[in-house]
Amino acid sequence: MDLEVLKIASNTENHKIINDHTHISKQKNPLCGDEMEISLKVKNEKVVDFGYRCKSCAYCQAAVSLLSRKSINKPIIKIKEIINFALSFFEKNNNTFQKEWSVFNKLFDKKNISRKECLMLPFKTLSKALKL
Repeated sequence: MDLEVLKIASNTENHKIINDHTHISKQKNPLCGDEMEISLKVKNEKVVDFGYRCKSCAYCQAAVSLLSRKSINKPIIKIKEIINFALSFFEKNNNTFQKEWSVFNKLFDKKNISRKECLMLPFKTLSKALKL
């Protein structure tokens, strides 16, 4: 396993549940059993707080850690763009994420295609929470 993935996954500053959330979703990966819960506080069409809890592998934890940090203070429309890009990454042979989201290039790499569902779980859970 890549040490960079472990380093990213170990950043748990948003590993929490937001009690006064405006949006929440729970998803499970049927292939491996990873579980993800995301709670959000949205105000004026912008994510102002993002919390998550998960029982999952390091790839899933790394993806949700990055997603939580990069989503705070972002408009919903921008988050929708990154969700759509991430969900189609392995199918459309996308090369890299835009500069604003370039930290995801560390995880989204063709060498990690076998971990695709692990990487996608946070994006699917966030999409469901926001009803996108």
